[in-house]
This record gives sequence, structure tokens and C-alpha cells, in this order.
Amino acid sequence: MTTTHSLLHALRPMPLIAILRGLDPQHAAHIGQTLVACGFRALEVPLNRPGALACIETLVKTLPADVLIGGGTMCTLQDVDDVYAAGGRLMVSPHCDARLIAHAVRLGMLVAPGVITPTEAFTALQAGAHALKLFPVDVLGPGGLKALASVLPSGTELWPVGGITPSSMAGWVAAGATGFGIGSQLYAPGADAEAVRVKALEYVGAWGRGSTKPLP
Repeated sequence: MTTTHSLLHALRPMPLIAILRGLDPQHAAHIGQTLVACGFRALEVPLNRPGALACIETLVKTLPADVLIGGGTMCTLQDVDDVYAAGGRLMVSPHCDARLIAHAVRLGMLVAPGVITPTEAFTALQAGAHALKLFPVDVLGPGGLKALASVLPSGTELWPVGGITPSSMAGWVAAGATGFGIGSQLYAPGADAEAVRVKALEYVGAWGRGSTKPLP
């Protein structure tokens, strides 16, 4: 039986979440297969673009079962239900809403709400969040992330999102990041699979070269 613990454990060796905003359902399978071939194990399709649920359904059907697929910009209980019904098991929101977090947790999803303050971070964890999406992370900066990490429970998963580049990852990890959400720097609407492949390999390579430190 797949559990959120097993989902998170499987993600830790390569905790890079591809944020595929504006993905076209017609090209979802090819883009998804390209990312997985490069080493990505988690794909997020934000719901604030047309066709997002269709993309999630396609990715779930065409990618290996151990790839974590879900929705981003999930702002309502209906969003959570819709993504779950489409087969998604990753819940990502831009904000901290304890109701949404608890609902997704009850469904057995891996939950990563957006937070930026200590109050939001502790609220999210108390509601059952498995990881914290730090967004927009440029507001915090590495110094702010380090300060936040110092007061959170040991082992809290912290995933900066926003403007992350392969060369900047090491600095964020030194400050306490344990993973990343990567959006337009990796995929932009209409990008072809080859362009995505080149960028994906840069991110995977940055992690694998030791500019980051995977958890055991």
C-alpha cells in the first residue's frame, strides 16, 4: 500500500518538483516522459491554466507508477477533490489553508502548502503538511530561509520555489532547503521536449554533482 511516508521517502533522492504551468494535454505525455528520463520523480501541473486536470490524468496514465504527480495552485476543497479524482497524489498550494491541508492529508496525498512566515509554517505543519513550499522565496532570501529553518522541527522538508537556477541551488541548500520547485526556468508553455530535456539535465546534474546534499 502506498503511503505519504513512502511517497516522501521515494522523492528524497531527487526532490526536484517540475512545475508545468500551461502544459498542453496534447504534449503532456511527451514532456512528462522526457522529464522522467532525465531523473525527475515529481511533476506538478498548476490548476490556473486550461487543461490542467486533463494533463494530470494523462501523466498518471503514461508515466511509471512511482512518479509523483499532482496539482499546483490548489486553492479550494474542490481543487483537491478534482486532482485526487484525476489520479494526482501531490497537493501543492500557493498559500497556507489548514482546511485544504487537512482534507488532502485525509485523502492520502503528499501535501506541500505555500508558506513564507513562521506562523504559516507552524500552522501548515500542525494541519498535517508533509513539506513546506517556500513561496515566493525571493522575499525570504537564503538568510531568511536559514532563520526559518532554525525554529522549525528538525527534519522539516523545505522546498523553495521561484527563480531557482542550477547555480543557485547550493546556496539555498546551505541555508536549509531540502528540495525545490522549478517552474518557468525549466518549462514554459509551448516549449518542446528537447529544450526541456536540456534544462532538466542541468538541474538533475546540479543535484547529482553534490552542489546539493540528498537526505539519506
